[in-house]
Amino acid sequence: MKKINCNKTMLDIIKGALCAVAISLVCILIFALFIKLLNISDKLIAPFNQVIKFASIFFGVKVSLKCNKEKGFLKGLIIGFVYTLIAFIIFSILSKSFCFDKSLFNDLLFGTIAGIICGVILVNFKKKTA
Repeated sequence: MKKINCNKTMLDIIKGALCAVAISLVCILIFALFIKLLNISDKLIAPFNQVIKFASIFFGVKVSLKCNKEKGFLKGLIIGFVYTLIAFIIFSILSKSFCFDKSLFNDLLFGTIAGIICGVILVNFKKKTA
């Protein structure tokens, strides 16, 4: 069994979480533009936000596992959790209101589970060799 450098693992997790947040911010801005231009129904906003969160976490975990495809479960769990906390802080600052309620707990749960699922899938995904 290979010994994994703890600093490298932490750096991978931080890169993954920050990448996920960056992707999320870009996607939210694009989605906000579509909402403004196309008069999208309020009923569609929450499901699209969940898709954006999941996709952001997926790519963050993918970045984290790029060089070292080990500990996908753990890296995914931490990235999902950290991403959700950072996103909560950023969007709370932007909306000028911090609201600690059931929705934050649900978001943390969703982010953590999404991260675990992405980590498990990506660590077991093999590239096809030609």
